[in-house]
Amino acid sequence: MRRDRGSRSMVETQHYASLRRRSHPRFCLPPKVCHPEARCWPKDLPRCLSLKCCLCGSSARNVFFPVVLGAVLLIFLTGCRPSHSGRIIVGSKNFTEQVVLAELMAQHIEARLHVRVERRFYLAGSYIAHQAVLADRIDIYPEYTGTALTAILKQSPNWDANVVFNEVREEYEKQFHLTVTPPLGFNNSFAMVMRGADARKLGMSKLSQAKQYSSKWMFGCGYEFLERPDGYQGFVRRYELTFADKPRVMDLGLLYRALKDHQIDLAAGNGTDGVIAALDMTVLEDDLHYFPPYEAVAVVNNSVLRRFPQLTSTLNELANTISDDEMRRMNYAVDGEHRDVVDVVSEFRAKKGL
Repeated sequence: MRRDRGSRSMVETQHYASLRRRSHPRFCLPPKVCHPEARCWPKDLPRCLSLKCCLCGSSARNVFFPVVLGAVLLIFLTGCRPSHSGRIIVGSKNFTEQVVLAELMAQHIEARLHVRVERRFYLAGSYIAHQAVLADRIDIYPEYTGTALTAILKQSPNWDANVVFNEVREEYEKQFHLTVTPPLGFNNSFAMVMRGADARKLGMSKLSQAKQYSSKWMFGCGYEFLERPDGYQGFVRRYELTFADKPRVMDLGLLYRALKDHQIDLAAGNGTDGVIAALDMTVLEDDLHYFPPYEAVAVVNNSVLRRFPQLTSTLNELANTISDDEMRRMNYAVDGEHRDVVDVVSEFRAKKGL
């Protein structure tokens, strides 16, 4: 989910580097430019978004984070828009599941339409990915209906999956001229995760049971969870939780390590995270129904649909092809088994006859 995050894990960095080598050429621009490819694409955007004072060895070394973030957004919104009429650009947010889904879309498009697909993965969180598709920097990226409803459209959470999907599809077309494809088949809701040994010791299976223990616990989450309408503030109000200290905010790839090392006691993970079972973690049931559905979909800029009329039917072929368990296994293959995401996706497509 939505999930939105800062720095990349080592595994994600290796896969990102591998995918970049396969997907785009290099550009040579004058030195002293913070991002050598900034006029075409800020290649180090996720890393720069995680820095606060020091930047990539350029003349911007002493610029503070808000200025840098504003400059990066300016690149998205007002920079020259390079023509990519002969190719399709697929983007993703900066965590494993997003890269898996984006790679699935990219491979399927290549196989069906026989066009060049450029991969621009790890675009920080939901807001950056949304701005990128609006500004024609990317054509497609994976999103989640609950995230689109609350974080982008700023609407109140709703727990009916069909209502959420239809509302998101209609409002994205009306407000942004973006097409939302049918769901891919799985729901990646936020999952409140604790150590399995602790859950068994305390006899815990539901989130409502956490109230009596939370004052002694540390809570951990990703960056976006603190600010989202369906995030931290509403969560603690609904379940009447008071933690020992303010939340520890970190990249989602570090949450499970922090849980395992007893640095935190409860984490806002994702229901399809592959390492949950592998690390003997327990997901507490959202028995008060706080979190809305987060069905995975593709968000597509309508301009690319005009350039490639068959793209709609191509993406629709992916509808209802991925179960929760299949998504969890692919995530674990990348995160837990350290396999190349390209190979993992290729095997999945072959298994599904795609």
